[in-house]
Amino acid sequence: MFLLTKLFQIRDSSNPDAEKPFLAHLDDLRVTLSRIILTLVVATLVCYVFRNQLMDVIRHPVEQVWSQSQKEALSGLNPKPTLDTWEKAVKVSNDAIGLNEAQRMHFQKFAGTEDENFAFHVESAYHFRIALAISDIKKRERYVASIPGISDQQHKQLKALVKGNPNAELDARGRMVLMQSLNPTEGFMLSVKLAFFAALVLSFPLLLLFLLQFVLPGLHKEEQRALFPALGIGFLLFLTGVLFAYFVILPNVLDFFYQYSMDMGIQNDWRIGYYISFATQFVLIFGLAFELPVVVMTLVKLGILSYEMMRNTRSYAVLAIVVIAAIITPTPDALTLGLLAGPMYVLYEICIWLAYFMDKKEKAKEEAEEKERMARLLAAPGAKSRADDDESEDESEEEVATSPAALESSDEAEASEDIDEDDGFVGPDPEEEDLYSQAPIEPDEDEGDPDEPENRDEDPNFDPLK
Repeated sequence: MFLLTKLFQIRDSSNPDAEKPFLAHLDDLRVTLSRIILTLVVATLVCYVFRNQLMDVIRHPVEQVWSQSQKEALSGLNPKPTLDTWEKAVKVSNDAIGLNEAQRMHFQKFAGTEDENFAFHVESAYHFRIALAISDIKKRERYVASIPGISDQQHKQLKALVKGNPNAELDARGRMVLMQSLNPTEGFMLSVKLAFFAALVLSFPLLLLFLLQFVLPGLHKEEQRALFPALGIGFLLFLTGVLFAYFVILPNVLDFFYQYSMDMGIQNDWRIGYYISFATQFVLIFGLAFELPVVVMTLVKLGILSYEMMRNTRSYAVLAIVVIAAIITPTPDALTLGLLAGPMYVLYEICIWLAYFMDKKEKAKEEAEEKERMARLLAAPGAKSRADDDESEDESEEEVATSPAALESSDEAEASEDIDEDDGFVGPDPEEEDLYSQAPIEPDEDEGDPDEPENRDEDPNFDPLK
């Protein structure tokens, strides 16, 4: 409730001329959420049709990591097989166990490839897989260097294989790239999840439009025209973040964890459900993080942030960016943290400059409007003469008001006003004065004779018994 109240206050501050009650804001929020949900449902149904293609797209980073690691392991071989040839040779070396040399050569003609050195690669894979049973690396190297009955070229090839240590497990690529589903409904739920993720990416411009219409209601026509380029920039930033994470960050992160597990002797058999959740969350976080300019410039438009505030609090913003990046990244390593926090800081600096230019533009616009207003006043017929007459009248009034006679009269007027306000005396009525002059004044009976002494005890002729 607190967050809703704050959000509704922001809406009212963006459009003070059309403030709404709390229930009206809730109704607008209901309409916005209904539009967002309907858009996502339709887009998800459309993307679900291409679920197989989406699965190939989400697997591509894993396949890239696998191919790169295997090619590096096979780089020291001579002759050097391709990755497909090596995987085929490993499989044939396992299937041809128990066959004599003639039978094995005959089998390789039908099960092999067009590589003329395929039989040599099968023989190398066979001895290498046997050597993997020796856990000690030094003993393994001495074993492959002293295998009897093979050529010197085969010895050199086996030494290179031990040094590179490619994966010689059966169906290792299938377990790594295709992965495993351990739940009957997991495949269907993953298809829906991928479709929803693709729908979120494709429908992001509409979702951003609905959110901005809710947060910034009552836009003027000029602001509405400027809204669509802003939506295009927002979608471009989101798409840039998604592609940057998909092609640059995600393969490097997967390769790091793959090599780390291999160095610890851990087999990388990843589950498809965990991987898809990890990859979609990773890519989506980078896409949303690249929306930082849209959020910051919206706050600048609402007046919550300004150029001066952003410039003076840059150090706090850097700390906040690092903390947010540490929280939202799905991996705890410092490399991923730096790869997310770095672009966010660059985007924040760009926001500071954009706020500076916006502030400068607003000031220039206000100055131009003021000059235009003065120009219209001066260009009106008789505006200059009227202005001069008004100035002369004002000067004459000031001179009269400051003269000694005017000051003395003003003092007298103020004094009379003070008397009237204090006493409320308005002077005698002439008619009442005439009446008083014609009527005789009779003494009050209670007052007695004025000639009678006030103290009767002092009169010697006074008898109290009479």
